[in-house]
Amino acid sequence: MLKNGSRRLVLLTLFLGCVQFAAAQTADDIIEKDLAALGGRTALSNLRSRSMKGTITGSSGLTGPVEILNEVPNKSRTFVQLDLSGLGLGKFVQDQRFDGTSGYVIDTMQGNRDITGEQLDAMKIAQFPSPLLNYKGMGTTVELAGKEKVGDRDAYVLIGKPKAGPVIRYYIDAETYLPIRSVMKTMVPQLGTEVEQTQETSDFREVDGVKVPFRIKTTSSLQTILVTITQVEQNKQIDQSLFSKPDANTGK
Repeated sequence: MLKNGSRRLVLLTLFLGCVQFAAAQTADDIIEKDLAALGGRTALSNLRSRSMKGTITGSSGLTGPVEILNEVPNKSRTFVQLDLSGLGLGKFVQDQRFDGTSGYVIDTMQGNRDITGEQLDAMKIAQFPSPLLNYKGMGTTVELAGKEKVGDRDAYVLIGKPKAGPVIRYYIDAETYLPIRSVMKTMVPQLGTEVEQTQETSDFREVDGVKVPFRIKTTSSLQTILVTITQVEQNKQIDQSLFSKPDANTGK
């Protein structure tokens, strides 16, 4: 009886030790494992730019080419073309630009406009190549909020709270530690309402020593958009005018 009791006590001690170890994980622990899974802090910090080309498909079935440009710390451009001739609308072009301070959209359907409010704040905190790489320097706080299911995967949930802008929920795969989902709500001025947007990343492939998602799915109550990447180039020089509002005189 004593031996059995001692054995049970040892097993209980081991179990409690495991529970304490699991509970000791912090947001920073998860973040460091996430960055390591993407290629490591050094490799990520050496990235200066990224150019991606591929295909974008909307929930209506319409498809066309897409080009996505990023440059440190947070410059971005997304250029989309869709042929809407079948709907009697001709060619649709949307060119969304952000130079690190201000944002602008060239939109052949809804009209050209400045990006403002929470949409602009969200672009300011979308640091390249990962919003978690230097989040403390941006004044953002990140909390670990346990685990949730993303499809059939267990994922750690990190809640990012920036100094300004929307709160973002990051979902980190509990096995691979790759980022597989992010969720945020932003006010959309054109609609006059807040919209929750979910972005899921998958099909990670190694490019120049870092993992890049070749499949990006964005879902909201308005539509679902799937971007399938076919080409990635990194640390190539990018024309800076592509991030800025076009000059009225040159059109560039």
